[in-house]
This record gives sequence, C-alpha cells and structure tokens, in this order.
Amino acid sequence: MIDYDLELQHHNDVLRRACAIRASDRVLDVGCGTGQTAREAARLATSGSVLGIDRSNEMIERARALAGEAELSNVEYVCADAEGHLLSRESFDVAISRFGTMFFGHPVAAFSNIRNALRPDGRLVMMVWQSRDRNEWATSIERVFTSDEAGSTNAGAVPQAFSLGDPDVVKRLLDSAGFVAPSFDEVNAPVFYGRDVDSAFEFVSAFSTVQEKVARLDVQQCTRAFDRLRQLLAEHQRGDGVWFESRAWIVAARRNPSMRS
Repeated sequence: MIDYDLELQHHNDVLRRACAIRASDRVLDVGCGTGQTAREAARLATSGSVLGIDRSNEMIERARALAGEAELSNVEYVCADAEGHLLSRESFDVAISRFGTMFFGHPVAAFSNIRNALRPDGRLVMMVWQSRDRNEWATSIERVFTSDEAGSTNAGAVPQAFSLGDPDVVKRLLDSAGFVAPSFDEVNAPVFYGRDVDSAFEFVSAFSTVQEKVARLDVQQCTRAFDRLRQLLAEHQRGDGVWFESRAWIVAARRNPSMRS
C-alpha cells in the first residue's frame, strides 16, 4: 500500500541529511504527519528529544503508535497548530519540516512562533515545493481533470501547496518572523505513486485535489477523466514503479539572535 512516506522516499533522504541532527539536539518537527521525520530525528538525537506537532489528530495518533512500535522513548507527539500553539520558549536547537509549512494560514505568525521556540543559535530546516509549474506531478494530473467541459482553474491563484515556492516571498516572510541568512538548495527528486498503474490509480484517485475536481464532473466527464488518468500513469510507468518528476527547496535559516522572543 502506498502512503505519503513512500511517495516521498527520495525527498526524505535529502531532508534527513540537510537537517544534520546532532546527538544532543532538541528537535521540533512542524507538520509531522504520521511521524516518520520525527522518528528518524529521534534515532539521531540519542541524548536529546523530539517534539512532533500536526493539526491532524488522526495522524498524531498513528505517529504515537508507530513510535511505540519502534520503542522510541525520546519522541513526543502533540496535536497542535504551529501558528497558535504555546511552544516552550528557547527550548529547541532545530525546527524541521517536510512539506508542512506551506499550509500556514498566517505564515509570519507561525514562523514567529517557531522562532520563539528556538534557542538563540537555533536553526530552521524545511522542505517546500517549488512553484507549481516546476512540478510535473501537479501540472499533469491537473490537466487530466481540467478540460473545456470541466472548466478551468483560476490562473492567478497560487495553490497552498506551492505558497512557499518563490524564494523572494520566503525571504520576506522569514525576515519578518525573525530569521536570518536563508539559503535555498534545489531538490530534484521524483515522487513515487505505486508499483504499477493499478496501485498508482488507487493512490492518486484518493488525492483531495482529485476528489474536489471529480465532484464537479458528471458521470461521462468523470469516466473520460479517469481514462486519461490511467493513460498518464501508464506513460510514467518504469521498471520499478510509477514516478513523476518534482522540484522542491531545502530552505535553511537561523534565528535572528538580536530579536527577542
């Protein structure tokens, strides 16, 4: 069965290296989902600790169960929103996130809260998608479900998943939130959608974005769209599965030591 962790297997390897977690680090994992990145950080922070936060209680419960199965005692999970949750001040050495920061309703407030939780020399390391037009998985699947009969999307809108794709936008947000010296390292890695077309079709069909588009189609339109989706997936079938190209950033920054919490 395909899940988000398997989909991002190559991205996860890149992020883990970029985070460079030390044995004594106290780590904050923002938007931790079912906890893979937090568990990996906990295995590295052997004399430290990890706090994973996510807005989904279902994911947090799953993360707790998986941490228990892995017998990790130095990781904790809390159902919370990074924007408003009261984090312990100046308690963490590093804040990490794997595609969890693009969905902030009020990004300056959320990043400010994260900055306040970091120690004076603390750092932020997050992975975010680059712009939508640089991500084949997004554009090609969008075209499958967007035709003349289905109506077109608002070309001026920036989907939330790509809200941090512009480095200039991110620099302004981080500066306003009290971070300095942001860097952007490009990640060119494919996403995995399944071992074959059938498993990829089941996985992609369940995407919330796909479900939203399907809801606007009649039966005939839906049938044609799903036929196009199967064809698209077949075109991306390789010997080891169905893969789509993607582009992301590893964004790293440090807390501004001169700014008070």
